[in-house]
Amino acid sequence: MDGSTARHRSVPRRFDQIAILFALLGAIAPGAAYAHAGNPSFRSNLESLSPATPGLKAEVLNHDDRLLLTNRSGRTVLVRGYDGEPYIRIRGDGSVDVNKRSPSYYLNEDRYAKVDVPAQASANAPPDWSTVSKDGRYEWHDHRIHYMSKGVPAQVKDKGKRTKIFNWHVPIEVGGQRGRLAGQLFWQPSSGGIPAGAVIAFAALLFAAVAFVEIVRRRRRGDQQPVSRRHKEAWS
Repeated sequence: MDGSTARHRSVPRRFDQIAILFALLGAIAPGAAYAHAGNPSFRSNLESLSPATPGLKAEVLNHDDRLLLTNRSGRTVLVRGYDGEPYIRIRGDGSVDVNKRSPSYYLNEDRYAKVDVPAQASANAPPDWSTVSKDGRYEWHDHRIHYMSKGVPAQVKDKGKRTKIFNWHVPIEVGGQRGRLAGQLFWQPSSGGIPAGAVIAFAALLFAAVAFVEIVRRRRRGDQQPVSRRHKEAWS
């Protein structure tokens, strides 16, 4: 077997392997687009923040995934955990602290709270504050604002109809005054479309695959041409 024949046989083999890889990446891309994006079948809406305070605002990120609290009020804001313990503190100077003894701090590491809470974490333990930033902003996953099961809620009788699941609230204190973030969780019917991020990622992969196929084809056609023809084309 001469070198040319071996080269011709190896090119299709490499092409087949890479084509399979592109196919796998294409299949994974749409699912990857949902990573850290909450559940698109739900919408958790923030309805109110009390006490109303200039410079203090909150919002829900990525459907039902996280809460973002921004404090520019000059007052200290405290967020309470699931057992009422001090959990997050954003001071008037913008320092952001988290309580490493709050069970909520650990439970929020997983969407379904499938974590082991350290023994030293307790709602009754004195806070162990750790400063994590100085920008007056903090976002965290909060189980109170989303549905804690992977199935469809019992309230949903028709998946094509927007349905209220429950009311939610997160206790806070602003300058020592009690308040809360309050909102509602809804089942959100699918629009049937594909997320823009998934479309872009898939299009990029498809473009790369097509470009690779064209390069391989051109090289194979070039290798298969008679030597005299290749030289003639090179000189023209």
